[in-house]
Amino acid sequence: MNTTQKVDPVEPSTKVFKQASQFKRWGRKHPFVRYGLPLISLTVFGAVGLAHLIQGSKEVTKEKEDIEWEVVETTKALSRTGPVEGAYKPKKLSLEDELKLPCL
Repeated sequence: MNTTQKVDPVEPSTKVFKQASQFKRWGRKHPFVRYGLPLISLTVFGAVGLAHLIQGSKEVTKEKEDIEWEVVETTKALSRTGPVEGAYKPKKLSLEDELKLPCL
């Protein structure tokens, strides 16, 4: 049983061309799909991304405050009015110091 068929190379290209022109017409016919949908998706995904960035910043700040509080508790540098002056001085960290790779 030989069921091979000859494929016309012109047919697929005309089919693709028709689909492309229908897609272009769809964008012209419905401007919301062309302009509104990308704008709304950009707004929504941007808001979600910003929320993640802000949450990460809050977590870093909270962690840093927790570390400082633990140091104050361990040094027992507390008085009734608050921390004793001069008992604890947090080390100033820079981004370059944090990102330095240890030399092997």
